[in-house]
Amino acid sequence: MSEETTHPPHDLSLRHLLARAALVEERVRRAVDARQATDPNPDDAFRGLYLDDQTVRRLLDEGRTTAGPDATDADQLAAAEAWADRADALRAGPGERGEREESGRLQKRVEVTTGPTRLRALTREFDLTSLDVEILLIALVPDLDDRFEQFYAYLNDDVTRQRPSAGLALGLCGVSAADAQARGRLHPAAPLRAGGLLLVDEPERPFLARALRVPDRVTAHLLGHDTPDPRVADVLAPWHGDPGTSWRRTPGTGDPAPLARAIANGVGLTYVREEQGGAGTALAAAALTHAGRSVIGVDLERLAADPHPTDAVRTLVREARLTGAGLVGAPIDPLTREKPEVIRLVAEADLPVILVGRAPWDATWSARPPLLLPAPRVGPEARAALWQQAHPAPLAADLDLTRVLSPFLLTPAQVAQAARSAAQVATLNGGEVQAEDVRAGARAQNAAGLDRLARRIEPAVTWDDLVLPADPLAQLRELAARARHRDRVLGEWGMRPGGGRGRGVAALFAGDSGTGKTMSAEVIAADLGLDLYTVDLATVIDKYVGETEKNLEKIFSEAAGINGVLLFDEADAIFGKRSEVKDAHDRYANVESAYLLQRMESFDGLAILSTNLRANLDDAFTRRLDLVVDFPMPDAEQRRVLWERCLGPLLPRAEGLDLDFCAESFELAGGNIRSVAVTAAYLAAESGGPVRMADLIHAVQREYQKLGRLTLASEFGEYVALLR
Repeated sequence: MSEETTHPPHDLSLRHLLARAALVEERVRRAVDARQATDPNPDDAFRGLYLDDQTVRRLLDEGRTTAGPDATDADQLAAAEAWADRADALRAGPGERGEREESGRLQKRVEVTTGPTRLRALTREFDLTSLDVEILLIALVPDLDDRFEQFYAYLNDDVTRQRPSAGLALGLCGVSAADAQARGRLHPAAPLRAGGLLLVDEPERPFLARALRVPDRVTAHLLGHDTPDPRVADVLAPWHGDPGTSWRRTPGTGDPAPLARAIANGVGLTYVREEQGGAGTALAAAALTHAGRSVIGVDLERLAADPHPTDAVRTLVREARLTGAGLVGAPIDPLTREKPEVIRLVAEADLPVILVGRAPWDATWSARPPLLLPAPRVGPEARAALWQQAHPAPLAADLDLTRVLSPFLLTPAQVAQAARSAAQVATLNGGEVQAEDVRAGARAQNAAGLDRLARRIEPAVTWDDLVLPADPLAQLRELAARARHRDRVLGEWGMRPGGGRGRGVAALFAGDSGTGKTMSAEVIAADLGLDLYTVDLATVIDKYVGETEKNLEKIFSEAAGINGVLLFDEADAIFGKRSEVKDAHDRYANVESAYLLQRMESFDGLAILSTNLRANLDDAFTRRLDLVVDFPMPDAEQRRVLWERCLGPLLPRAEGLDLDFCAESFELAGGNIRSVAVTAAYLAAESGGPVRMADLIHAVQREYQKLGRLTLASEFGEYVALLR
């Protein structure tokens, strides 16, 4: 039987550790022998509790007695390292690693992180010197053998101090206590302490008298136990420890190979931006697994609530470095405003870190630039596959899982949680999983406390998508030109001097609902290469005095740090005319309007306000606007173009669609026409055929009902018979 078979990897790692600890024991024995040789009363039961004149004289004459390495230690050290050499020679069997060994670089990463010699792997990961390892072992041995507590108490000349002191540790290593480089290995920024491998207690004592100890988690790891540190148990994500192997094999959750390749080539920080129902955490976990690392999932919302997040982050980083893991933190959004310093701590950890969130990345969150990636959204088919992988409970025969899950936007982790929840309900009822169980499990994943002050829109339209008269279209282009050239006009040429005015551009879009105000703002944002942020002012207004201004200040402060377009919808809700002060309500309403007027004037960004009631706006506010664009209702010719565009090129159409009749007969705005087209498309999807004229007529009827308009037979002409 070979050595490798006789001694499994874990056994080899433990033998290596114990052999190195035995070498420390030899040095301690020599130190005890040397002390006893000069101690006039070595058997004194009360030694360490008092100092007599004779002991003081001995200390003055001979100094502190310790015993460092000698010539015999070299052979014992070589024998100890032989166990590590045997363990390093072992390799994973064929097919054991699967996909993780697809390249030489990834193979090397696997060997280092999952190798059997834990002490040697720890030395490499934390970049320890041979002196660091010796100090670590000296501090470790009392946790391996309680006899060393008495040994150290004897050498410390104090029965109450049963841990090695800094001076004793340096002496056992054979270096002088006055050696600056040796003392530097115990500095807070040195690898042992910065990595959390060694704790220096009793800071009030002189440096050489401070006690050294190894955290329990580090000791447990070296002995082969890898339960996470209890300090961070509360901040681990529900999906922590799931390697993501099922996620990466499910269509629709993204390919982890490119990100894994980037991690293997040294990319330390990645930010995966996901929308609701995205597969950001699944992609991150699968990529780390693909790169040969384990996964530590961090719930950043819980981390933000931790009373000492800095300590928690340090413990997480140590945990990841001990186990050869990477950190996956999500969601980042709770930390962006209140605790960005925690993001910085996590992002700058010296190991692979993948953060997931919905907010755009802020360059101030980390000194090192991240790799920015979009997260794929999990489709209905992928949700159904993930559901059955997570919990293959028996489903009802008539249950169409894909159809039931289609309205729910869920991440892979949420799908797994929902599947377990539904299975529990089915077990309680003693039957198969029904459609209502699936819906209940999916609804249970809804989060609370959504932030509705602003909503980010990625522009997806261009100037060609706008259907407007020539004059409004020209004004929109002028607005884009103002935003593009504001630095030259307002800065170099000084065309807006004094008054604390900023270099912002403000415009008002006025017109009936559906006439294209929001789309025009999106077109301008796309033309300038900016994001569009929509603010619903109805959610900003607060009945308590001063709260509305605070909410507005939050919006403007956030906008000041980004390159984007702010769109204030329903602006007349707060930009209304100031009235005569008759009571306290009038006074504070006027204060809100006045604050907003001056805040808009000092704003350096591009702000667009939309309203359906232009006449309600304050004249002082209108004067501060750069442009006022009126959006009229489209005429018949423009409606014909809108009908064609809203139906689109992909929607199947039946023969005989009379779009000319629709444009001439139905006086609808562009938004209403789009709504009609969508309704007709749903009707066609339900019927399984192309869009017919009957679908359009029915959709127009539904739109009239929404608008509160009468359905007159004269408007529907020859198609009145199609009304349902």
